Amino acid sequence: MLTSFDEFFIHQTTHPLTKTYSDEPNRYDRSFFNGYSGNGRTFFGAAIGRYPNIGIQDCSFTFARDDIQHSFFASKRMSDDPADMSVGPFRIEIIEPMMKFCLHIDENETGISANLEWHPRTANFLEDHQNLGPSEIGVSMETTRFNQFGKWTGSITVAGELIVIDTDPFWGTKDRSWGIRPIGEPVARKSSDPLKGLKFFWAPIHWENHATHMSVFEGDAGQRWHWDGFRLPAYSTPEEIPGIEDVDGIQRALSVDHDFRWRQGTRRVSGGTISMNISDSDPLVMEIKPLLTVQMKGLGYGHPKWGHGRWHGEFVCDAETWSLKDIDPLAKENIHVQEVISVRCGDQRGIGVLEQLVFGPYPKYDFSNFLDAAT
Repeated sequence: MLTSFDEFFIHQTTHPLTKTYSDEPNRYDRSFFNGYSGNGRTFFGAAIGRYPNIGIQDCSFTFARDDIQHSFFASKRMSDDPADMSVGPFRIEIIEPMMKFCLHIDENETGISANLEWHPRTANFLEDHQNLGPSEIGVSMETTRFNQFGKWTGSITVAGELIVIDTDPFWGTKDRSWGIRPIGEPVARKSSDPLKGLKFFWAPIHWENHATHMSVFEGDAGQRWHWDGFRLPAYSTPEEIPGIEDVDGIQRALSVDHDFRWRQGTRRVSGGTISMNISDSDPLVMEIKPLLTVQMKGLGYGHPKWGHGRWHGEFVCDAETWSLKDIDPLAKENIHVQEVISVRCGDQRGIGVLEQLVFGPYPKYDFSNFLDAAT
């Protein structure tokens, strides 16, 4: 079947774009965004995913302030045309590719709506190709991911309240990825198969004149399967950004590391440092302080009902609200979080997020079992 994108010089196979290069059911294509106020009290996030080999498209939006988190979820039968970046009232409008876009959620029965515009501070940058196999995490994961730093303006309506996003800078990250990763209904595990853990940290941080980024995947014995580290210039206006990628400005780290403290009774970071070695400077040691913890299940990650790529019918949308004080931090669906963090590096101050997913033993931090808590 032909679609509008077949008009462009973008084919990677001899087939139309509706024919994927692989019949692997876990094929996915996703955009993820977050935004947070300078004081760290307010956070929003959004995600939209297309799953071409199972015919599903879904999305989510979450808003957290103080101790309350609200989430919007929607799912539909995937349209044939990949130009359709919508699910019911939710849609992404690409104004200038790789630079400017808008996120819209029209008024709907959930009471959650939004009109938000992205203003980039940096060029886009590509993380290293991620390829983790069953021997490492129990499932196959092969993805490409790129990111961009920016700010948001616009408005969000939640629970009858209009929140204006333009008086206090709302920092954020655009995260775009595609490839193969577990989606759909969970696959039953053989009782004889050992339970494998996974440690994932992802930390995009805004500074006054630049941005830094660190991500790592680690195993149960602390072995590092994958890591990335970057420092790149930030620009005052989008017009100053030199192009899709900042080839001359970006610096790759020679190594990255972390030394975290943990909140008692949880698997959540309570402080510590992220460090990065850049070839032309002394090591960057960034001290972090969490300001707000947000449940990633509010964007479908690990949600028992609204997990990514699950069939709910031709179209359905729903909403949930919960108190962040009252949830069980050791429940499986609550392990995956993003913390808004304030950051200090020498006399510089920054703000960003630390995403964390910590399952399994972790000798470095005295976790002995699959889900024991910090003491």
